[in-house]
Amino acid sequence: MTKDQLSQSEKVALRERIKELTCLYGIAQIARQPDKSLGNILQGIVDLLPPAWQYPEITSARLVLDGVSYANSDFSSCRQKQSADVFVNGISRGFVEIGYVEQKPELDEGPFLREERSLLDEVARQTALIIERRQAEEDKLKLYDQLRHADRLATVGMLAAGVAHELNEPLGNILGFAQLANKSARIPASVRQDIEKIETASLHAREIIQKLLVFARQVPPEKKQVNLNDVVEDGLYFFGARCAKEGVELVRILSADLPEITADPVQLNQVLVNLVVNAFQSMQGKGGKITVQTKFRGQEVCLMVEDTGPGMNKDVLDKIFVPFFTTKDVGHGTGLGLPVVHGIVTAHGGLINVESKLGQGTRFEIRLPVKPPQETKEAN
Repeated sequence: MTKDQLSQSEKVALRERIKELTCLYGIAQIARQPDKSLGNILQGIVDLLPPAWQYPEITSARLVLDGVSYANSDFSSCRQKQSADVFVNGISRGFVEIGYVEQKPELDEGPFLREERSLLDEVARQTALIIERRQAEEDKLKLYDQLRHADRLATVGMLAAGVAHELNEPLGNILGFAQLANKSARIPASVRQDIEKIETASLHAREIIQKLLVFARQVPPEKKQVNLNDVVEDGLYFFGARCAKEGVELVRILSADLPEITADPVQLNQVLVNLVVNAFQSMQGKGGKITVQTKFRGQEVCLMVEDTGPGMNKDVLDKIFVPFFTTKDVGHGTGLGLPVVHGIVTAHGGLINVESKLGQGTRFEIRLPVKPPQETKEAN
């Protein structure tokens, strides 16, 4: 049958089918452009839809994903609409919507053709596939970054352990001879002050080396039954007066039904102190509130340290557990505090979660298993 032999209705049907195929082909072409952002792809899909409908001159489209709308400029004027949900991995994330800016007579589905419903459903399905592929690519990149980060941490850990062990002996000699010299009754007061500075600097250096060894997991924890509330009370003992002096409110919210956990109390105290010191320093001279809270949730004991400080942006948040990264001025931070916290929590079979917003503060949540990791694995 030639084109001339087709009936008028067949010609209309053929024309509509060509428009549908053109639309789907256009969507496939847009999706194949790796340099396009997801937002640009979604807007491109929206722009391809009106020509595929029966009345393209009065058709307008909109696509909503996670509350973000991509639409033609005149969509708000639409009177008659049809829509299809976009399901990504089985979860509704938004919808695709078509509308006419003028009133049209009733057909198969309102003023729309039956074939147009099928096309709209297919567009929603293709949109979901595009989103799923983009998410899979992003997850792959994140996993690759995490593997690189883990490899980098392992390398830094080995280097840190080696450096720490090499420095321990000469540092011990410096500290020992300084303390020995300071015991002499004949040295002048000015020299004694200098020797005390050497002692202070040596002790500070030894503390850094201890942090390096903890980070590199060269110092085995001495675990026993511990109540996290006791750790909090002991750790915050000296902070009350200092916080009050700086106008920082220190709040304790301790759960009464907290079970004991198997942990190293010294290391848990180090975790708490590092987090509270960071919170305090972020608000020093500005005032605010630090809330330290404990909870029993499921099979985990939780420690939360939350402040109302300046918060962190995403770039800083992504690097806080990287060794030697610090936002503090030179001489005021080693960049080892949070990596040590992360190492201690991980060594105890726990997890650490951080939430922070600029201008709203930061919240650290430590989750530690009630049973030690060995017992948990055997139970499974």
